Amino acid sequence: MARLTIRIDLSGHGAIGPGKIFYADESQKRIAEAYIAQLDRAKVFRRPIVTRLERLTAFYAAEDYHQDFLIKNPSYPYIVINDLPKIASLKTVFPARYREQPVTAQSTR
Repeated sequence: MARLTIRIDLSGHGAIGPGKIFYADESQKRIAEAYIAQLDRAKVFRRPIVTRLERLTAFYAAEDYHQDFLIKNPSYPYIVINDLPKIASLKTVFPARYREQPVTAQSTR
């Protein structure tokens, strides 16, 4: 099953323009549309979300140095500031779904 790939620029003013959600099938597209509509109805953000939905036409694996980046670079500033707090929150909010040993790109090859 293809993963639903999400990269969202909620401001719509990013240096590379609005974000995109790439969907592999109509089910993923409907889920993304419903979630965006739910956020817009709840007025979570000051302006409507401008993220575009596009069909996934190809998938290109990232270069090896990007794979398992957090595991290889746990003190990298971006990881420390952005990712580690989210992981700590995940562990607190979803303890039953959290796993101490991550699934890595290396382990899936």
